[in-house]
Amino acid sequence: VQLQASGGGLVQAGGSLRLSCTASGRAFSTYGMGWFRQAPGKEREFVAAVSWTGSRTSYADSVKGRFTISRDIAKNTVSLQMNSLNPEDTAVYYCASSPGISALIRGTIDYWGQGTQVTVSS
Repeated sequence: VQLQASGGGLVQAGGSLRLSCTASGRAFSTYGMGWFRQAPGKEREFVAAVSWTGSRTSYADSVKGRFTISRDIAKNTVSLQMNSLNPEDTAVYYCASSPGISALIRGTIDYWGQGTQVTVSS
């Protein structure tokens, strides 16, 4: 079971990035998928999650209106479109998966991907 994240990088404040995560090794079609992030010296925090059908989404207050999570069930992928980035969004972003969106929001994670660095310069 692997979650492979990609798409991180360096961007100026106000810019955009798109993160992607591809799941392999089993069918994640019935699993919720989401993103967490961890900034230096801080705890890992929930960012966004999407249900296995793609019909339900949830966002941290700090990213609502700026980030959009989506998934492609057929391709076992989840994406995070990040707009209007600011330096406070700088962190390592982690893809995650659990049986349900509620578990993701609680931080009860079955599978973690490796992190991808997002750096927003001012």
